[in-house]
Amino acid sequence: MANADPLLLVLKLALDAEEQAALLLKSAQLECQKRQNQLDALNNYRLDYMKQMQSQQGQAISASHYHQFHRFIRQIDEAIAQQHRVVADGEKQKNYRQQYWLEKQKKRKAVELLLDNKEKKRQAIELKKEQKMTDEFASQQFYRRNK
Repeated sequence: MANADPLLLVLKLALDAEEQAALLLKSAQLECQKRQNQLDALNNYRLDYMKQMQSQQGQAISASHYHQFHRFIRQIDEAIAQQHRVVADGEKQKNYRQQYWLEKQKKRKAVELLLDNKEKKRQAIELKKEQKMTDEFASQQFYRRNK
């Protein structure tokens, strides 16, 4: 049996690296979605709280209750601003991991191309050998017939 091509080992390593990068990307995508869902929940909570306050419009509201309402809305707004930063950070991480995965994919494809080119050269050499043997056989038959 012929020795295994060292490029096959390189290909296996490249495939493993690409798979790990894909897993990291998937993890980052899930984390981004989770962060976005948290932001959406905060925005919905703020909206619900505002609607609740609006439904009390026209009713007598104490100054302290009104002050607490505004203070609470400011706290929610601060939480929303912080969550926007968390979402942006997650997007950066996702983009970084996507680039990393694309690099690993590019390396894998390069190794596959090398292996493909090597196989095409091997086939071309094999074809030339077969053609040479066929030509040799034909010339020997011709020589034997004419003898």
